[in-house]
Amino acid sequence: MLKRLIAATCLAAGLSAMTGCAVNRAEANLMADADLTKVKTLYVVHAEKDNHDVDKDLKAAFEKRGFAVTTGPARTPPYPADAVVTYVDKWMWDLTMYMLELTVTVRNPTSDFPMATGHSLHTSLTRKSPAEMADEVAGNIVAAKH
Repeated sequence: MLKRLIAATCLAAGLSAMTGCAVNRAEANLMADADLTKVKTLYVVHAEKDNHDVDKDLKAAFEKRGFAVTTGPARTPPYPADAVVTYVDKWMWDLTMYMLELTVTVRNPTSDFPMATGHSLHTSLTRKSPAEMADEVAGNIVAAKH
C-alpha cells in the first residue's frame, strides 16, 4: 500500500512538472487616460543589449498594422514620433536559443510615461519566433486601443 502511495505521488509530481513546460501567455493593457487612436507614427528604441534585432521585428509588426515606424537608439525626449516603443526581451537555452518573453511598452514621446504595455511569454514547448512574438504583442496592443 505504501509503495502504491509513493508511486502515485511521484507520478503526480512528474506530471505536474511536465505541464509547467507548456506555458504561454499573451496580453496587453492600455493605461486609463491613454488614447492610441491618435498615434500614427512610432519610434522603436533599439535596446542596448539586443543582439537579435527585435526592434526590426517590432517595426515590421507595427508597420503591418498601418503605423509609420522608425528605429534607432534611445534619445533624450521629445522623440520625433507620436509614441515611443521600448521593449525587454528575455532569451533561454533549450537545445537552441529562443525568446522566452517579450515585454513592449508604448510611451508618450515627451514625458516617456507608459501609454500601453504588451507581453508575450512562450516556454520551450510553445515557443514562437521573435517575429511571431513581436507580431502577437503588437496585435494585442493595437486591439487594446479600441
